[in-house]
Amino acid sequence: MAKILLTRHGHVDGIEPARFRGRAELPLTQVGVKQAAALATRIARHWKPAAVYTSPLQRCIVTGRHIAEASGVTAAVHEGLGDIHYGAWQMRTHAEIEQESSEAYHLWRHAPHLVRFPDGESLQDVVARTANALRLVLEKHPNDTVVLVGHDSVNRALLLQLVDQPLSAYWSFAQDPCALNEIDVLAGGAVRVERINDTSHLEGDLDRA
Repeated sequence: MAKILLTRHGHVDGIEPARFRGRAELPLTQVGVKQAAALATRIARHWKPAAVYTSPLQRCIVTGRHIAEASGVTAAVHEGLGDIHYGAWQMRTHAEIEQESSEAYHLWRHAPHLVRFPDGESLQDVVARTANALRLVLEKHPNDTVVLVGHDSVNRALLLQLVDQPLSAYWSFAQDPCALNEIDVLAGGAVRVERINDTSHLEGDLDRA
């Protein structure tokens, strides 16, 4: 059995008020660093990961480094875990896009599977590359515990695949900064969900960032 510990990076600027962050390089805030440390402590205390794989963006690399160091393993970048490409919307606020492109924004919020961002990706693109990343990880670690450090959109796409839900259910899964998802992939590909969006390791202001 493979155990996937899927987590999101720590807090960054642009979460509130919300921006389409995507592939913009954003460092962890001080809160984000504390969140990453708390997550790393929890993982090292309860599991023994064989490997940590992260998105190529620094907010994930730094979060993954905390986890890897606490668990005594190395972290590696996997390009398939990179955040969604928002194209022309990148780093624009949600309020700006809603005002300027209200129809497209409404579609994103209510039928995300029908959207392709201007000069960017669609959810189908994200699913294709995250599915490939997951396949490669499971092939390499069929009986290991593995940590994946991704993004809000990437994690939602992975969870939809793992629990066999349609892309239209994209908004059904919340993914808070440094939240933990625990998914067991059994022999034959059966999936057992142990936890989703668990932030019990974050206390006080850390879970409100």
